[in-house]
Amino acid sequence: MLEIIVQLIASFIASAGFSVLFNAPKKSLIPCGLVGMAGWILFYILRDFHVDIVAATTFAAVLVSILSQICSRMLKRPIIIFIVSGIIPLVPGGVAYNAMRNFVENDYNTAIQLSAQVMLMAGGIAIGLMFSQVINQIMVKLHKAKHANNKV
Repeated sequence: MLEIIVQLIASFIASAGFSVLFNAPKKSLIPCGLVGMAGWILFYILRDFHVDIVAATTFAAVLVSILSQICSRMLKRPIIIFIVSGIIPLVPGGVAYNAMRNFVENDYNTAIQLSAQVMLMAGGIAIGLMFSQVINQIMVKLHKAKHANNKV
C-alpha cells in the first residue's frame, strides 16, 4: 500500500513539474498532475497484474488522453497542456538509458532488445493517444449528426 502511495505522489510531482516547465497556466498544474498520476497508476497496476509493458503503456496513454480531453473542456484550455505533462511518467527514458548503456558496454543483444522495447512503448503511447482522439472525433460527429436530424 505504501508503494502505491509513493508511486501516486512521485507521478503527480513529475507531471505537475513538467507542466511548470512547459509554462502551463497555474490553474492547470493540479489537473496536469492528476492526469499524469492516473495514467501512471493504471500502468503500474497493469504491470503488477503481469500485463505486457507495451499493452500497459497503450492503455495508460488512452486514459491520459481521455482525461486530457475532459480537463481541456472543463478548464477551457488547449488539450496539449494536459497530454504533454500527463504522458511524461509513461515515457520510457530509463529503458532508453539502459539500451544506450548496453550499446556502450558492447552488450549488443541486450541493447537491441531494450531498444526494440523503447520503440514499442513509444509506439504504444502514440497509438493510445491517437485511438482516444479518433474515438472522440467519432463521438463528436455522431453527436452533431444526431442534432442535425432532430432539427429537420
